[in-house]
Amino acid sequence: MKKIKAALIIIGDEILSGRTQDKNINFLAINLAQIGIILSEVRVIGDFENEIIDAVNEMRKKFDYVFTSGGIGPTHDDITSASIAKAFQVKIELNQEAEQILHKFYGVEINEARLKMAMIPYGASLLDNPVSSAPGFRIENVFVMAGIPKIFQAMFFAASKELQGGDLILSKEIKIDLTESKIAKSFGDLQGKYKDVAMGSYPFDGGTSLVFRSTNKENLEQSFEEMQKIIAELKLS
Repeated sequence: MKKIKAALIIIGDEILSGRTQDKNINFLAINLAQIGIILSEVRVIGDFENEIIDAVNEMRKKFDYVFTSGGIGPTHDDITSASIAKAFQVKIELNQEAEQILHKFYGVEINEARLKMAMIPYGASLLDNPVSSAPGFRIENVFVMAGIPKIFQAMFFAASKELQGGDLILSKEIKIDLTESKIAKSFGDLQGKYKDVAMGSYPFDGGTSLVFRSTNKENLEQSFEEMQKIIAELKLS
């Protein structure tokens, strides 16, 4: 089984302060899973250069792909691009292709602040942004994207063309009118039996949702069927 794993680094004081609610985790997890990539870790950090450098360097070695969101805009606190350059120990420079894109989009309203968004680490390739023009970029296995959900999503679709997925992650769900405590022991035993099937229980008003996820279709089906039998027996007892 070929497992490809990814991580997301969310950058921005506005996330940590609660002023802005992140909406990119769910989108990224779902869309990566559809091409056989598992989102395995998410980290939220503030607008601090050393923290960005350390997080990027740690996670790019640990995961097949790393995505970042936030901090690539025109203001003084948008320091992600410069921090990424330092993480890779390359210069940050005015990218001619990005500059042309911004000039075309803004015309006579182009200014120094907007041109800051064309400052890209040396050796990086651009990620198209059809929403607001200012591109994201890729450097090795790190994809640097905007934090605004609409733009993040557009940049991801550009990035997805460059991703190599693994085995597709299949899932099945059972919704039951039993509490977690009543199925916990049996559910845990079943997880121990099928170690390559990720099993999770999620309570809701009136019951519990049991979710099974795996790249192994046969074991997914078998564990799912066994759980259905266990539930039937619990309801009869």
